[in-house]
Amino acid sequence: MPAQQAPAGDTAGDDKPPVSLWERLERPAPAPRTTLTPHRIAEAAVALADAEGLDAVTMRRLAAELGVAPMAAYRYVTGKDELIELMVDFVYGRLPLDAPAEGWRDTMRALAVHLRAMHLAHPWTVRAATPFSLGPNQLAVPERALSALAEHGLDADTTMAVFRTVTGYVHGSVAAEVTLEALRRERGWTDGDQTRAALAPRMTWLMGTGRYPAYQRYLREATRKDDPDWQFTTGLDCVLDGIAAHFGL
Repeated sequence: MPAQQAPAGDTAGDDKPPVSLWERLERPAPAPRTTLTPHRIAEAAVALADAEGLDAVTMRRLAAELGVAPMAAYRYVTGKDELIELMVDFVYGRLPLDAPAEGWRDTMRALAVHLRAMHLAHPWTVRAATPFSLGPNQLAVPERALSALAEHGLDADTTMAVFRTVTGYVHGSVAAEVTLEALRRERGWTDGDQTRAALAPRMTWLMGTGRYPAYQRYLREATRKDDPDWQFTTGLDCVLDGIAAHFGL
């Protein structure tokens, strides 16, 4: 969005960094000219992304959904990049970070489970929620985790490495789930049986080469192929067990 269309007072001089979205929103609000608020903007944009995907979210489409003039939202955000920041922080704000948990492990496990649920409910966040889109609610997640780990004698770098190990597992696992679900929608496969049936010719040939006996045993004996909750929590417990063993926690 051209700089001259940014909200009034938001463009810093050439010798200063630009004022962030979050700093601007913390300032006392002027008397409203419309009923539009950052909350309404985020809520409508999130609903649109949930229904049609992130690419469907444009400033013009958002204005139509809100029933306001096309330029109205620019009073709060300078364009789509800031709108996505607002959306990501909005969904992070729904995480139950205040739920009671005993000790670092329960805290980290609960955070991981809630993050997965958030990403699955809003699949567009898998690519939108980057480490560089930090907002107040998103930053509350590492704050909660680092606080839970702070009493165990780990230095600051190690504490962050533990947090990133857990969230890295979450993001990798969720990305695989979201990708599979998108593929099924695209191909019209409704469940695991249809997916395996569609892939059977390729898999039959590969297994017939005799090069993959361990994988063939998995295909023959596994009973939880269609249980992503079990797969996720089992892997998560392995990660947490490894952290506990490595650091003696």
